[in-house]
Amino acid sequence: MRAFVFPGQGAQTVGMGRDIAGAYPAAQAVFDEVDEALGEKLSALIWEGDAETLTLTENAQPALMATSLAAMRALESEGVSVTSASFVAGHSLGEYSALCAAGALGLADTARLLRVRGKAMQAAVPVGEGAMAALLGLDFAAVQGVVAEAAGGDVLAAANDNDPAQVVISGAKAAVERAVEVAKGAGAKRAVMLPVSAPFHCALMQPAADAMAEALAGVAIAAPAVPVVANVRAEAVSDPQVIRALLVEQVTGSVRWREGVTWMAGQGVTSFWEIGAGKALSGMIRRIARDAETRAIGSADDVKAAAS
Repeated sequence: MRAFVFPGQGAQTVGMGRDIAGAYPAAQAVFDEVDEALGEKLSALIWEGDAETLTLTENAQPALMATSLAAMRALESEGVSVTSASFVAGHSLGEYSALCAAGALGLADTARLLRVRGKAMQAAVPVGEGAMAALLGLDFAAVQGVVAEAAGGDVLAAANDNDPAQVVISGAKAAVERAVEVAKGAGAKRAVMLPVSAPFHCALMQPAADAMAEALAGVAIAAPAVPVVANVRAEAVSDPQVIRALLVEQVTGSVRWREGVTWMAGQGVTSFWEIGAGKALSGMIRRIARDAETRAIGSADDVKAAAS
């Protein structure tokens, strides 16, 4: 059994997806439709812009989705349908890519939703008031203990349960800084502040969740052609109304990536294809499901190799 997985923020690089678009008209059409939906040449920023502007949350989110969907359309051009997978899943914003790939969301709607999501997440907390940190070498239960000890009445949460030894925390800056020191004392191999612009996936994101509830209310969601393993449930969902509610909950909720991959492996998935930019998810998956095969598909050569 196979699963298609879609990367989240941090995977973006200038130039991503360009060779796929050059090799596959269906991939170029994805970038064209996203440009039209947003009323701007996002593709020019992706392929020729500066990294700092591309990394802005409001740009990175639709850009990564467009790159993933272009790779998916290229695979489909080679005869590899999304329905050849048993499940799809995405890390944070990648869940939108997964839903779009599986036909639950239209491409133009997905691009506009991610622009709203990116802007709302950036605006939810004044710059400098929130922070995130990666704690390496501690499992999720240990990090929960660190969070409880360091919170001190401030918002602090285990935001991304990425793999057995990588958990990202998020919250008020002072609380995150305290947690970094507590984690070091608790045996973390490394505890580092992350260069992010906002504290994602914690209660401080509630204004962004409210914005997404409003935006999603006006968007059609269909049953996906392939079940989507939701971040906040760590199991498959297909009901459109459940998907809508979980996309709102996802903004403040934890990304339960380790649990979701474990769940898919438990259902019999032995092969995970990472569709789009980077290879970060493949690395996480190999640390979660050690016997699984991983394949990253981010170039035209990758597409051709995967389809052969």
